[in-house]
Amino acid sequence: MIDEDKLKKLFAGFVVCGIIAAGTASAAGAQAAEKRGTEKDAVAMVKKAAAFMKANGKDKAFAEIDNPKGQFVDGDLYVTVYDLNGTCLAHGFNKKMVGKNMIDLKDVDGKPFVKERNDLAKTKDSFWVDYKYANPVSKQIESKTQYTEKVGDVLVCCGAYKQ
Repeated sequence: MIDEDKLKKLFAGFVVCGIIAAGTASAAGAQAAEKRGTEKDAVAMVKKAAAFMKANGKDKAFAEIDNPKGQFVDGDLYVTVYDLNGTCLAHGFNKKMVGKNMIDLKDVDGKPFVKERNDLAKTKDSFWVDYKYANPVSKQIESKTQYTEKVGDVLVCCGAYKQ
């Protein structure tokens, strides 16, 4: 025979544990969603990638940048490298872009951001470009500001998604 009082207490205990677990998971999920790379983080990532490239050569650097679990991917921050004609040489978020000329790529508003970046590189060694792009964490199209440095004959880039 089942004791009704014990059964009610046991059930109440499961409910409380479920509420605590759900609250903890929700708080952890919200905290992870809020952890976004900043403009300062993007600059630091570009400088780190540029230093790695200078120390280890392009081939090793491009392989590390392409590695989604490597040191040049951190949450919604990832490094990309383009040549001065708009060809993607390394991409921490979408390896399918590597080897493709993206000079005509436009964001959802029709902004040719790769062309803008390459045009700016003709007169500047470092600069920012704003456009909209898919955030690898949220999976949404979001406003992004991308920092770029010219390193020899390539452009090393990393952007921060705006809130």
